[in-house]
Amino acid sequence: MDILGDALFYMFITFGLITTVHLGMYLGGANLYDIWQYRRQSRLPKRRHKWPTVSVVVPAFNEEVSIIRCLESIRLTKYPKLQVIVHNDMSTDSTVRLIRAYQKRYPKFDLRLVNRRHRAGKAGGVNYCIQKYAKTDLIMTLDADCILRPDAIKNAVQYFDDPKIVGVAANVRLVDNRSTLGVLQQFEHLIGYRSKKFYTITNCEFIVGGVASTYRRETIEKVDFYGTDTQTEDIGLSMKVVAMGNRNNRIVYASDVVAMAEGAHSFKALMKQRYRWKMGSLQNLLIHTRMLFNLNKKYSPSLTFYRLPMAFFSEFMLLMQPVVIGYIVYLSITYHTVGLFLGAYLTITLYVLLTIWPDEHSTLQRKLAKSLYAPFLYFAFYIMDTVQVVAIIRCLMNPKMIARKTAEQQAAWTPPTREGVQAQFS
Repeated sequence: MDILGDALFYMFITFGLITTVHLGMYLGGANLYDIWQYRRQSRLPKRRHKWPTVSVVVPAFNEEVSIIRCLESIRLTKYPKLQVIVHNDMSTDSTVRLIRAYQKRYPKFDLRLVNRRHRAGKAGGVNYCIQKYAKTDLIMTLDADCILRPDAIKNAVQYFDDPKIVGVAANVRLVDNRSTLGVLQQFEHLIGYRSKKFYTITNCEFIVGGVASTYRRETIEKVDFYGTDTQTEDIGLSMKVVAMGNRNNRIVYASDVVAMAEGAHSFKALMKQRYRWKMGSLQNLLIHTRMLFNLNKKYSPSLTFYRLPMAFFSEFMLLMQPVVIGYIVYLSITYHTVGLFLGAYLTITLYVLLTIWPDEHSTLQRKLAKSLYAPFLYFAFYIMDTVQVVAIIRCLMNPKMIARKTAEQQAAWTPPTREGVQAQFS
């Protein structure tokens, strides 16, 4: 028992040390990214005589609640060379009628509705639109519940002035929702996306979500488009791109490409979402294990010796977390010591505050309001950790699906319930 207890105690110390080091790296990396971003923007031409063409592809299945809000946000970007393609994956509600009415209302808006006679799935639908209709330099994909900030497309396009950048990940914010679940997801996104600044600076980013992600068309063609054999086609695409060699095929996080999306509206929906995300992540990591500790010079060492190994190790840490925390609670009660938890609590609270206040897209009023949540988030984050633990356990109980030995992948997809509420950028 003593040996087991010592092992759990040192595991807790190790996990805590790794977490603390990472928080420091994320803070430092975010500051360096902000400097890089300032210098990059200062070098951008003030007036452009030529803009590349952009296609925005929106997959849709029963999106009557949010599709017009999405299209309106795209139209208001007023990008000069833009086409919008909505792939209707056999919706049974009024999605098609609403889109056709929108086309009549704005005839000069280059909006194409693509109807299929059979369900193609999300990735299959997007691929069909890119191959058949999107004859442009750049491709942006956007979920039907999303809202683009008016400058989002122009800002995304400007990153491609660097020939080595082939993919741009957007800064995804969640629509305001003051429920406990809504607040938790908003802070989770805020903290998670700030860490992407560190991954960009160190050139080890390999995850690009499906919300307002932008790629060079030729790059998508090189990797044979979005994959249909995993649960997360967006992660699959970005990992295929990185696998070509991330030194000359860089994926960067763009903090100024802002899009808003709706979070999960119930714990049941959240559990389903995180299981899909976790399964897709594990599937794609398993596909690309050859990049682990790869010495090929086309990869950055930060990717092959740090980011990818940590992606696997973090899942192990997550799986062991309930056991380790349970043991530390036992020690704290038995020996009346709260120092370990107090240190962790203060570290996380401080980190949340240091994430809120440098945020370039929040007003002073919003920063003050968010700061009021900070003292309670350490305990609330255990809710999200529980969701993640359940998700990985469910994944491990389905090894055939992780190994993609089942047909249950992308044949059918059902988007989460949308509320279609009006959203306002900070």
